[in-house]
Amino acid sequence: MRRLLAMLVAVRAQRQSLRAQLVAWVVLTLIGAICFNLYESYQTADQTAKLVTDRTLLSSARVIAEAVRVDEGGNVEADIPPAALEMFDTGDGDQVFYQIITAWGNLIGGFPDLPLPMVERTGQDLAFRNSTVRALTLNHPVVGLPDNGVISVTVASTHNSQYALRRRLWLDDFSKQLVLVLLAGAVTIVGLQRGLAPALRLRDAVRARGRERLDPLSPKMVQTEFQPLVHALNDHMERVQNQMAAQRRFVSNAAHQLRTPLALMSTQAGVAARETDDARREEALQALRGSIRHVSRLASQLLTLSRAEPGSRRPRSETIDLATTARDIVAAHAEQALQRDIDLGLEVSDSAPVEGDGTMLREMLVNLVDNAIRYTRPGGTVTVSVVRTGDVAVLDVEDNGPGIPAAEREQVFERFYRVLGTEGEGSGLGLAIVREVVDGAGGEVVLAEADGGGLVVSVRLPIAVAKRGRDKQA
Repeated sequence: MRRLLAMLVAVRAQRQSLRAQLVAWVVLTLIGAICFNLYESYQTADQTAKLVTDRTLLSSARVIAEAVRVDEGGNVEADIPPAALEMFDTGDGDQVFYQIITAWGNLIGGFPDLPLPMVERTGQDLAFRNSTVRALTLNHPVVGLPDNGVISVTVASTHNSQYALRRRLWLDDFSKQLVLVLLAGAVTIVGLQRGLAPALRLRDAVRARGRERLDPLSPKMVQTEFQPLVHALNDHMERVQNQMAAQRRFVSNAAHQLRTPLALMSTQAGVAARETDDARREEALQALRGSIRHVSRLASQLLTLSRAEPGSRRPRSETIDLATTARDIVAAHAEQALQRDIDLGLEVSDSAPVEGDGTMLREMLVNLVDNAIRYTRPGGTVTVSVVRTGDVAVLDVEDNGPGIPAAEREQVFERFYRVLGTEGEGSGLGLAIVREVVDGAGGEVVLAEADGGGLVVSVRLPIAVAKRGRDKQA
């Protein structure tokens, strides 16, 4: 059983081998060509053997016909020359039969029951005395017969020499083809070894590299057909290198961002523990609770950002109504807006179904609304609007806060980046989360200045395909 399993594993490994597949295709092609050539050579050998036998039969019939004479009394005589029969003596044990008859049907000599071919001077296979013979008939004029009469000479022989000749011709051709096939197979194997050598060198070069080495490979080390593979490997290693660098930056920045509030929390906890005055202890505890909320939000945003990154988890696709989701999130942040004396409004004109990860899309809206409320001064306004323009859903979050200078609008999408001089608590992760989620949903996000000052964050997402198709049918 183990041996059988080992054989099955070996066969499967060979099926997955490029070298084995190429050799198999070449061998199958050669075998097909050999089978066709052997069939053709057999037919050619058979035709050649029949032709040689027919020529021998014709020569024997001519020798016999030329030996027929008419005597002075008008009798036809046939003195069969030994050479007429000895030419069939090839050592293969053939039997020779002949028949000589006149035009009026008189038997001059030979076997009276020998069958006659249907066509003159053409060999034909006939049954005679429980065997098969090759027979040929020759009509030959004889001087002395009345009205230029002719005689019919039929010569037949068994197939021993014919079959032997066919076999020798076929085996000779087979041996030559076998040598050619073996030579072609050897050349093919050597060619495959030399042709696959650069690919094997590429494999060894990749295996020999350390896990930190991601510099590009040289496409010149392989043939032209494998160069796209090398380019693809280089592109993949570049993406991995960029992702690793981004992860290192992320971990470094996250550690830096967490170190400060954790140290502050430790200090606030120590102050609260040492205070004997109830009012001051409560003040320290309130500050500690604020720091805990800040750290909790930072950790939550870090987790959301890691989930939004490509490849972090299996992507989910679902259809959500962006207008309904915006309405729910605005309602959830109404109390926060009231506490900061901010007018939070919603403008929705139509349903806007979009396709993507529903959880991440909701997190995107939460971060946009939360950022707008945090950075807008008390007494300000925040307006969330969702409109549908053709096949695109447009989500705008507008505030009259300090805004973002045009030179820094692209940089704020980087993680932990914060505009200098801005008020409000923040970690610099909100817009980074928005960018990752929007990119994952196939949309785009743009920052612009509001009409009365402030900032407008505009998100454009494609309408869900199923909904778009139903609308067109309607």
